[in-house]
Amino acid sequence: MIGRPIYIEKLQRWKDRDVIKVVTGVRRCGKSTLLKLFADELRAEGVKRDHVITLNLEQLENESLLDYHALHDEVLSRVNDGQMHYVFIDEVQNVPDFQKAVDSLYTRENIDLYITGSNAMMLEGTLATLLSGRYVEISMLPLSFSEYVSTNTSDESLRRLYSRYISQSSFPATVDFAQDSLALHDYLEGILNTVLFKDVAQRLNIANTLGLGYLVDFMFDNVGNLTSVKGIADTLASNGTKVSRNTIDEYLSALVNSFIIYSAKCFDLRGKRLLKQQQKFYAIDMGMRRMILSNQVRDTGRILENIVFLELKRRFKSVQVGRIGDLEVDFVVEGDSGRAYFQVAESISSEKVLERELAPFRKIEDNHPKLLLTLDDVDPVNHEGIMQMNVLEWMMG
Repeated sequence: MIGRPIYIEKLQRWKDRDVIKVVTGVRRCGKSTLLKLFADELRAEGVKRDHVITLNLEQLENESLLDYHALHDEVLSRVNDGQMHYVFIDEVQNVPDFQKAVDSLYTRENIDLYITGSNAMMLEGTLATLLSGRYVEISMLPLSFSEYVSTNTSDESLRRLYSRYISQSSFPATVDFAQDSLALHDYLEGILNTVLFKDVAQRLNIANTLGLGYLVDFMFDNVGNLTSVKGIADTLASNGTKVSRNTIDEYLSALVNSFIIYSAKCFDLRGKRLLKQQQKFYAIDMGMRRMILSNQVRDTGRILENIVFLELKRRFKSVQVGRIGDLEVDFVVEGDSGRAYFQVAESISSEKVLERELAPFRKIEDNHPKLLLTLDDVDPVNHEGIMQMNVLEWMMG
């Protein structure tokens, strides 16, 4: 099992605190493994084996627990004394009305509850109302670049490892067979199909998934491009696929909720308001993107931007695209330490290119950190308060 220290640290931070720990993320990003790793850590700390209760609701032997009464009763039957029991319930959204069982288990003083889910909709509606203020979400992604590098036993350069990272996959299981192109294709296709048909089509009751498939192809091909629902509809129509704007909007929401794509809204830095008409979308995995686009690795600048976006999602609470006048700031982030700005470029090949990348920063009239990330193999450079550094070293932390 690949270590996931960032997420283990988050679970440790919330351990024994009076909140439900909700781990969310795309299918096969490592949520189940994370719970196993954390359970092992608890046992190593001295927690008795029978005080760590693990239930995976995607396993056939637990099919009888896909009823919230049965799930609730099963957990309580295994809580055998007044000491703290650590309860891990994997893919809890498979249980209709699961929030009723979760709410009841949460009230027990000797239960510390951890649940996972592959759809953000589990945190909407009834659950959000019933458990408001009583849960903390831990958003999980596939392997970061630094986690991917940690699995490598050779002395390859970061640049070479990055090339593999964007051409293969960041899903943890693929580390063992990434060199087998057919196996990699089949595995990634299986994840995508499961998300599209189980997490999107079934939930939205879509009978004809052809339009959904075309939309996914378009979104993965256009990562990092400013996009509007109208623009998507017009492009699909020009290619012979007519899908209404309302339908596209509904499909996009479902894809985002399933964590297969992520959205970054546009923020006007001068007007201090969101620009609702346009936003950018980013893909969960570059190996999956290559599979969808018939094994083409192109638009390497936008691929790098996508990778940086996902890394920022790991590190910050909010990631948006910035606009200042007619210029764009790739990312505006908000976190515990406040705001920061990021520009991403493959290379600063000339003074003209450098000035173009620095121009948006120079128009920002505040003192928040401003960072220019490139693949250029140079030491960090300070451009009058704007730091330029190698993006691979930045991703390594």
